Amino acid sequence: MNIIGKRWTIHILLELYKGEKKEKRFNELKRKLGDVTPKVLSERLEELEKDGLIEKRVDSSILPLKSEYFLTESGKDFIKIIQEIKKWGLKWKFQKKECEKALCMYCDI
Repeated sequence: MNIIGKRWTIHILLELYKGEKKEKRFNELKRKLGDVTPKVLSERLEELEKDGLIEKRVDSSILPLKSEYFLTESGKDFIKIIQEIKKWGLKWKFQKKECEKALCMYCDI
């Protein structure tokens, strides 16, 4: 819970998992997450990197520096846990039939 219990953490992990592009820049994450403040997003990214769920790649060959975040193997493995929680929710709590057919990669849950 110390790793994932903080607000925005699971949203960030899911955002890095979603879509075809697996690496995402800070501003791209900020735009996709909407209400998260830059300070909180920065803190969560640092925490997730420290905990080994994401990695930050910096391209210093260009200016301004280009930083991208992506899931590590540990982060990808954790997505499986989130998907299992989703399955539980679909069975016991949610009533979204369209969600049953969607992969978390393309879904908001």
